[in-house]
Amino acid sequence: MPRFMSPLRPRYMRSPSDIPREGLQITPTPQPAAPANTNNGSDETEEPQYPETVCASEGTFRQIRDDSLVLLSQGISHRLIRSEEGPFQIFILPEHEDRARVQLALYRKENPPKEENPPLPLSFSLQPLWVLLAPTIVTLIDFTDKVNFHTRGISDASKVLKGEWFRSFTAQTLHGDVRHLASNILCGYIVMNMITFRIPLLRLAPFIAIASAVANLCVSLTVQTHFRSLGFSTFVFAAIGCLSVIEFRLMPKETHGLLRRFAPLCGAASLAVFLGLGENADILGHAYGFIAGLFCGFIPNKKSLRWGTPLSSADGIGLLFFYGLYIAAWKMAFN
Repeated sequence: MPRFMSPLRPRYMRSPSDIPREGLQITPTPQPAAPANTNNGSDETEEPQYPETVCASEGTFRQIRDDSLVLLSQGISHRLIRSEEGPFQIFILPEHEDRARVQLALYRKENPPKEENPPLPLSFSLQPLWVLLAPTIVTLIDFTDKVNFHTRGISDASKVLKGEWFRSFTAQTLHGDVRHLASNILCGYIVMNMITFRIPLLRLAPFIAIASAVANLCVSLTVQTHFRSLGFSTFVFAAIGCLSVIEFRLMPKETHGLLRRFAPLCGAASLAVFLGLGENADILGHAYGFIAGLFCGFIPNKKSLRWGTPLSSADGIGLLFFYGLYIAAWKMAFN
């Protein structure tokens, strides 16, 4: 009798090509004998062809472990692997698919599964530093007084309404003093580092920058006077809004009580209020930035958020686009 694959064994960490087909009653399809190769004298034989299998279940290791025990109890042979996207999967022969799905459906009806969103261990990423590099460099150059960045780049509501919309971008890279710069860098790093737990930050950075610019435009439209503002804090609050929606989307649907279901949004809003109020604070800019950032949280695919997406070389395009937004805005400011 073929040996079943135990769901408790660590072989699920292997790639599909490395996993032996244990637990599947698979018989290799007979192949005609290959003619002897008289040219090179090699005696290589073709690999046996295995029948196709279908995916019967997908989820976390704990969910797949329970499903595997259900199938084992019913004598249904199966194979466990981990896909490249992250979740674990159970594969069975097509002729057992209907029976397997019925048994799993009965089990889940009696034991409703709960989505898991376990806490992630604290780690520090370098991705936020690449984003914070833009406002840091521009601000430090501005502090030298060699280039008049303030006059050309500050967000002046009256000038923005007259067509100088690029100030909504350039103002994000300017700061009033070292304390202002340091506070935005510190808060920005903490918030953006938390986003990297779910998805590479470089993919969302251009969208958050655009949302911050839209927030600055909304401030100009609301005030419509000689109101002037600057600072990277609008970007930071947009990142807070983005993070809150990402965590809200990952909350289990079975969570009881609206307060717990909306805990990420309520917590982020409280944090935004705590950080957004203060002397000389651009309250409208912080509020609009937080609201605009909420929409950025719906951009990533939910599956990629739950299982995690590793940083790839393609994410460098997002970083170049992020820098390109500010370079283009400053180029327009000096024209």
